[in-house]
Amino acid sequence: MADFHQNGIVSTLHNLSDRPVEELDACLKEYSKSNPMTLVLPSLYSELEGSALKHIVDELKQVSYLNNIVIGLDQADRKQFEHALSYFSELPQQHSVLWNDGPRLRAVDEKISEQGLAPIAPGKGRNVWYCFGYVMAACQDTKVVGLHDCDIITYDQTLLARLFYPVANPYFSYIFSKGYYARVAEGKMNGRVMRLLVTPLIQALKKVYGDDPYLDYLAAFRYPLAGEFAMDIDVISDLRIPNDWGLEIGILSEIRRNYSPNMICQVELADTYDHKHQDVSEEDKNKGLYKMSVDIIVSIFRKLAADGKLVSEEHLRAIKATYLRGAMDLVEMYEHDATLNGLAYNVHLEEKTVELFAANIIEGGRDFIANPTKAPFVPRWNRVRYAVPDVLERLEEAVRLDYEEMMGAGKS
Repeated sequence: MADFHQNGIVSTLHNLSDRPVEELDACLKEYSKSNPMTLVLPSLYSELEGSALKHIVDELKQVSYLNNIVIGLDQADRKQFEHALSYFSELPQQHSVLWNDGPRLRAVDEKISEQGLAPIAPGKGRNVWYCFGYVMAACQDTKVVGLHDCDIITYDQTLLARLFYPVANPYFSYIFSKGYYARVAEGKMNGRVMRLLVTPLIQALKKVYGDDPYLDYLAAFRYPLAGEFAMDIDVISDLRIPNDWGLEIGILSEIRRNYSPNMICQVELADTYDHKHQDVSEEDKNKGLYKMSVDIIVSIFRKLAADGKLVSEEHLRAIKATYLRGAMDLVEMYEHDATLNGLAYNVHLEEKTVELFAANIIEGGRDFIANPTKAPFVPRWNRVRYAVPDVLERLEEAVRLDYEEMMGAGKS
């Protein structure tokens, strides 16, 4: 059961009563009359072969308030796309599948690339960006857009209902809700990047740079790396999407840049939460928690620099030393917390991960210093529409023709 704590910066909506999902569903169905809702699901094809997404689909089949579901499908060939259409056909809601690797959507991407505005690298950020564009193009009745990953092992309808509720409720004033939860599963603490990097890094940055509104804002979120959020439809047209592992931090930064904190909330989605885990990947800088941590560090440094903070070699050394001391103190706190709750906790592995993250503070900082003007975001859809006026029509047509072609092939 949650506490009552409010940080005073963004509203925290707790799970105080385990309210029945049937009640939430009934409320949201009523709210959907004035605030139609669309869910975006960025997915790798490989996730269709696992058990988590199958369970998510089974849960979504029972949801009454969603008007549309938009699935972004990555890393799929033609046959796999055909299978995906069949896989998601069980959904009773209106739904669409974006075949991001198909020739038609590639052609749209090339058209945007001619203007230098397309996402450079594949990944979740690119997938989400195109899904948002499609929502604007084809789901024009939508007022609220939600998003979550497709590898959530502990998924249920309550998570989705609580995510949408703050923005969908017409009597609330929120334009953005961010999910949070405890990352505990299989008898141990998870969420290493949040616990061992983001929390102590923010604390270290506040010591080095002093009180800062942006750092206070990030510190207000109980789980800033959570991949679940919902927002008013008007938000997405002016939202710049990060194209790397800095997606969640970057979106929070963009929301703060554009909106007042009293329009932003975080909502407790579940008592515990589990999804696919990333390897630390010490031997490969382009994978796992290694890549994730560097991307997050660069994202934070870039935002601090944009707010006028100097990022230099001297700052990096001070930040690393301050971070390392604070993170090691947190390891002891986490050990005590785990012990009290009967959870397994490996101090050696935790401290080893802290040491990796400390080294990555220097690496990420130097990367930013060497490339301070590197474009971190995919441009706003509003800008793309100025450069390619019919881009949304092209996007909607590509998805529709892909579907019609596959359905025609299936009948022949």
